[in-house]
Amino acid sequence: MTSPISKLRLLAIALMVATPLFCNAQDARMGQLIDQLVTSIDRNQPQTFLEGIAGLKRLEAMYPDAVAPKFYTALESLNFSALNPHAEQTDAVMEGAGQLIQDLEKNPAMDQSDLNTLKGFFYMVRIVQDPAQNGARYYMDVIKYYDKALKINPDNELAKGLQQQFFDGMNKAMQ
Repeated sequence: MTSPISKLRLLAIALMVATPLFCNAQDARMGQLIDQLVTSIDRNQPQTFLEGIAGLKRLEAMYPDAVAPKFYTALESLNFSALNPHAEQTDAVMEGAGQLIQDLEKNPAMDQSDLNTLKGFFYMVRIVQDPAQNGARYYMDVIKYYDKALKINPDNELAKGLQQQFFDGMNKAMQ
């Protein structure tokens, strides 16, 4: 039997391999750099997550108007936090992800389905960090944001996968 965190780890790996590069219309070099950074992360080694996130932050500085570096920094920050919910760095990483999500909300180029997916994932991680305290507080937010993401784009694989992980985790918690 696998734990919800193990399932999140498997989902994170699958999504990073299967998700097409977000920045097709943007600079090809930026896309290559993002791909290199994301694929260099060893999901079993928290330090490589932090190094990958730091590299993505450098790309944000190089491409300040681009959505993709901010999106992937937030996504990898949330992946790190989901897989390492009690690590010393998690609170700071989550704070950074929350700020990036706020920044992306203000960017008219941001895909709204992906934005809602990040919001749902943010609250899902909060639940993973402390299910007893945060489960009742945030579960409706998670459901709302994933539903909204999938209403905007029913083909959003990231939203579908995370929503399924959330429901699987809820069902397991209720048993």
